[in-house]
Amino acid sequence: MDQETRAQHPVLRPIDDKELARESWKIFQIMGEFVEGFERLARIRPSVSIFGSARTPRDHPLYLLTVEVARKLSDAGFAVVSGGGPGLMEAANKGAQGGKSPSIGLNIQLPKEQSGNAYQDISLYFRHFFSRKVMFVKYASAYVVMPGGFGTLDELAEILTLVQTSKTQRIPIVLVHTPFWTGLIEWFKTTLVAESTISPQDLDLFVLLDDADAIVNYIFQHYERTVSGPTAEERANQMEL
Repeated sequence: MDQETRAQHPVLRPIDDKELARESWKIFQIMGEFVEGFERLARIRPSVSIFGSARTPRDHPLYLLTVEVARKLSDAGFAVVSGGGPGLMEAANKGAQGGKSPSIGLNIQLPKEQSGNAYQDISLYFRHFFSRKVMFVKYASAYVVMPGGFGTLDELAEILTLVQTSKTQRIPIVLVHTPFWTGLIEWFKTTLVAESTISPQDLDLFVLLDDADAIVNYIFQHYERTVSGPTAEERANQMEL
């Protein structure tokens, strides 16, 4: 491309004042989501975020296992946070609501698939995935990751990255249902570690557990060891989430 052609090539597309104003007002919409999330969740501690497929039917063994895990966590004193939708998110809220601690749903507005479940003591609603993802992480004492699709993998990658880079404190990350996760973990070992895109130690950031009591005990034991809360350095890092 010669200099004259480059000079004529449009770099910035035209935008009218109304469109620009709409884009600017989105900032306040995003700020509002953060403010409401911080105000409503900051005092609800400890909590565990549970992720999983929105498509798992209610009679599936994984649905029943998620209900059991959430109920036991709730009775152990952990509020349970889910995505607020159907499937395993519903199972998490259902189990939590049947226990002693609050059941919290962080609902997302989507064109299809997402609809709020009926088992939420506290419901927040988000238009933006990124502000919702911050709420999942910021106050969580642990992550329980059930089998799921792209959304679940997205949340898993998010928390692994934040812990790996010390942007949040080290918390239990529990992958549930070994047959589902084995292939992915093997790929981590044979490809990511082999290509040096992650360190061998990064495989210690998570554990595989299949039994509800084992999951709750693992999380509770970690919480007891860290009940004093994050260090000053960890708190400073969390402020940058």
